[in-house]
Amino acid sequence: MPDGALTAKRQEIALLRRLEERILWLAAWTIHNANHLRESRDGLKVGGHQASSASLTTIMTALYMKALRPQDRVAVKPHASPVFHAIQHLFGRQSLDNLKRFRALGGAQSYPSRTKDVDDVDFSTGSVGLGVAMTAFASLTQDYLAARGAVKPEKMGRMISLLGDAELDEGNIYEALIEACKHDIRNTWWIVDYNRQSLDATTQDRMFTRYGEIFEAAGWAVETLKWSKRQREAFARPGGDRLQAWIETAPNDLFSALTYQGGAAWRERLTADLADSPEALALIAAYKDVDLAELMTELGGHCLETLLEAFEKASQDDRPRFFIAYTVKGLRLPFQGHKDNHAGLMTPAQIAELRARLGVVEGEEWDPLSGLSAAERTAIKGLVARAPFAAEVERNHLAPQIPTPSAGELLAAVAGGGDQSTQAAFGKVMFEIAARKDEFAGRVVTTSPDVTVSTNLGGFVNRRGVFQRRAHDDVFKRRRIPSAQVWSKAETGQHVELGIAENNLFIALAALGLTEPLFGERLFPVGTLYDPFIARGLDALNYACYQDARFLLVATPSGLTLAPEGGAHQSINAPVIGMAQPGLDTYEPAFADETAVLMAHAFDRIQAKDGASTYLRLSTRVIPQPDRTGEAWRQGVIDGGYWLRAPAPGARLAIVYSGALAPEALAAFEALAEDMPEAGLLAVTSADLLHRDWTASGRARWTGEGARTSTIETLLAPLAQGAGLVTLTDGAPLALSWLGSVRGQRVRALGLETFGQSGDLPDLYAKYRLDADAVLDACADLLA
Repeated sequence: MPDGALTAKRQEIALLRRLEERILWLAAWTIHNANHLRESRDGLKVGGHQASSASLTTIMTALYMKALRPQDRVAVKPHASPVFHAIQHLFGRQSLDNLKRFRALGGAQSYPSRTKDVDDVDFSTGSVGLGVAMTAFASLTQDYLAARGAVKPEKMGRMISLLGDAELDEGNIYEALIEACKHDIRNTWWIVDYNRQSLDATTQDRMFTRYGEIFEAAGWAVETLKWSKRQREAFARPGGDRLQAWIETAPNDLFSALTYQGGAAWRERLTADLADSPEALALIAAYKDVDLAELMTELGGHCLETLLEAFEKASQDDRPRFFIAYTVKGLRLPFQGHKDNHAGLMTPAQIAELRARLGVVEGEEWDPLSGLSAAERTAIKGLVARAPFAAEVERNHLAPQIPTPSAGELLAAVAGGGDQSTQAAFGKVMFEIAARKDEFAGRVVTTSPDVTVSTNLGGFVNRRGVFQRRAHDDVFKRRRIPSAQVWSKAETGQHVELGIAENNLFIALAALGLTEPLFGERLFPVGTLYDPFIARGLDALNYACYQDARFLLVATPSGLTLAPEGGAHQSINAPVIGMAQPGLDTYEPAFADETAVLMAHAFDRIQAKDGASTYLRLSTRVIPQPDRTGEAWRQGVIDGGYWLRAPAPGARLAIVYSGALAPEALAAFEALAEDMPEAGLLAVTSADLLHRDWTASGRARWTGEGARTSTIETLLAPLAQGAGLVTLTDGAPLALSWLGSVRGQRVRALGLETFGQSGDLPDLYAKYRLDADAVLDACADLLA
């Protein structure tokens, strides 16, 4: 490198170091202000993870100020959010007021949030491990769009996760790694802040070799960034090899303890352990205590030269990369290396010492460039302005509205089918969507964790194919072996086949459901799984909804009605899970036509401004279908309920049911009608929407938003004030038991409160009191 270029590079590194110190300061001061200076009205510790922030500051400085491009996307380690907010403030994307209100209402969030923060958050993080996996599925989603020409080669971004080494204990990371390997993902960087500390203590020794082996086996390039430039220069001196070997073999807890104790402790231990090497002793003696401490703790993850060289090298190809960047938790802070530093907060005296050490002028703490000369301020501002990531380009995109099929169009797919199940109806609708030639059909993408066929997606996949970047023929078809499934695999395929890991399904849906803001493209993701196993991926489902990802989730088969499979496969609490999940509209249709109407509605909700994702709980039970007149029932299905048999005014009793138990409810109603012809039969398609609407209408009356009557209040209004309600659902009875609170009516709630077992429907419904006799007994009890 010419002398002039070398000098310019050194000057830039020096400026980056100054900038990195100020990012550390601003992050630390933001946390200090929230905990020590801002008024505390409740006495609770605010927190903010100063040590975890310090651990990752150099890596994030190198990334955001040099390596990242506008099309790159980052999932930031949750505990480093103050560093992220500080960097965003330097870019002008986070206000000073929000920093001052860190972890307060309306301020910068504790962990980066797509929906709660105002700065440029790509992926929400907080539940550890999920943000890591999200980048793998975002990369897969980008490949899916690129195969359709929606993302141009020059606009392909890197999907980057910044994670702590303790986060690598999360099993979902390895589930995602396996799926990433299957789909040959690219443009993915996982950068480990390898500080060898967790929340409770230091981590196990020598794990880094195991991590590297795991990722190399999965086809990733592994980059270990262990030594800084300063350390490499020291190791090249006489005795340096012994010093390097000592660090290589030092236990994590010893290294951390000496880091906390400082230069004198380092000197004492190294002098004792290297007493047989005069050259090593001479090398150690050449450093003052403070310099020796810096030499031992400035690892590769704290060296800008090392990081920038590694990121530049990695940018030359699109191979997935796993960086193990050695760091010190809390570096440059008074509790660096201490095993209890995770939740540690600097005292006022300690923050004052840091302020003086960094040259920040007292009273100017919120000015990230305070105390710098005019020339330094100008140079650093220029450095920030020139950062590729600072470019003024739109990174939170909008996609044009795509016309979706009407309810009438989808109803045609299930019309005239005689007795059928809601699961079969779903398959018929998807099969007809696959036959469409419009833009909507081309933007539907399906995915399932190894239950594609058994959840009735097979017909769609036969017509639309499986997505795979490298084409692969269906060997069974080529060899003329009969099979109902003809799965060609190519870039044109519209189904993403996953292994049997529900966590991956929900993270894939999160990535596919965020294509509008991330890539400016609209997809209509449809994911299927067995309803009993929705709980296995519940953390990832919550994560997807928290980011406002949009998709249609179809869970089937469900409940005790999955009779022969036994108790482990009979979902009980799934309806309540759906009711409790924000950002997810939960429905349980009983009939094929209800299913078609709700699918049309779900596709509309995906791209509505105030929309949400939709969860359909379906069944394999084949039941008779109702004769419909008119279209008024359709809106009731969408709103959450309608009278299948309307009650007479003042009726003293109504039967209320959800889902596949409609025949039992109808049979009981018909038997009851002989003595009580005025009774009603209420179909609840969404306890979720009815309950949410009811609580919202009540809240509106006392918050000044204006009085209104909820849907369920309107539905129950014809009944007598003291009327009884018998509710019936194939799941936890509390999903409907709240209905008695709407108008103060008495309820007998039937449902599942214990694990089921294998059997046929008559036996199981009788044993668990879900049959028509149980409904009539409950009616008699209410009328007694």
